[in-house]
Amino acid sequence: MNQPDFIIIGAMKSATSTLHSQLALQSGIFMSTPKEPNYFSDDDIYARGEAWYESLFSEAKNGDLCGESSTHYTKLPDYPLTIERMAKQLVNPKLIYVMRHPIERLTSHYIHQWSQNKFKCDINDAIDRYHELTAYSCYARQLEPYIEQYGCENILIVFTENIKADPQTQLERIAEFIGYTGNVRWESGLSAQNVSRERIRPFPGYQWILESKMMTLLRRTLVPKSIRNRVKNKLTMQHRPVIDEQHTRIVTDLFNQDLAKLSELYSLDINCDNYQDVVRKHDLNLNGHVDV
Repeated sequence: MNQPDFIIIGAMKSATSTLHSQLALQSGIFMSTPKEPNYFSDDDIYARGEAWYESLFSEAKNGDLCGESSTHYTKLPDYPLTIERMAKQLVNPKLIYVMRHPIERLTSHYIHQWSQNKFKCDINDAIDRYHELTAYSCYARQLEPYIEQYGCENILIVFTENIKADPQTQLERIAEFIGYTGNVRWESGLSAQNVSRERIRPFPGYQWILESKMMTLLRRTLVPKSIRNRVKNKLTMQHRPVIDEQHTRIVTDLFNQDLAKLSELYSLDINCDNYQDVVRKHDLNLNGHVDV
């Protein structure tokens, strides 16, 4: 049977797509296509059955380590059956959780949803209206069910900030954690994946106008570049959204409460104010303790 040896379980907008792509480049590591099968989380996909899930890894070579990356797996409370389903099928997987400063992750999440035309209000209204923005940044809340089911020793926390600062070292940490014995190499020429701010916001006729080869040729031939750029600017986010003082206080208090729980779990004193300094100095090792 083909099953994943490891899963990147989140968090959304924390460089999981980039990490997935980098792991796929390593000889002896097979990463699923699609990157996010969301098998254990999404009811309609889970209904496809175990054979469908195993088929995602059927092309792996003998001896390959297999992995997938589904950020829906850490989107409580929206996918409450994820852990239960995973536990029935996977006895002892290695789990990788990528964390980013919770407010930065929230902001990037908002940009992603705005670029998909799912959020049409500003970021402050969105914080009030859409629980997912704060819920998915409550990292202790998302991790606790996995710790209870699989134990800290089977969960590796990787900080997005450390991936950016020293990607090779973080890739080596991950390789050691999943039991990969070969040499890994971070490919610096590979561009960042899934960058939401670069997307053109969907509009009626989007696919026909922008994705049709014929329309692309006509557009580039008949419409001056200055006009094309002006239209593009209106359909892409030009400035990073700003959270006002009131909402900054609200989300900071919420995230600090959650980070306090994370500090208890990992013997780590971390909050929104000291987050950047702490993650630069520490990694969370395989046993759930702090490496300095």
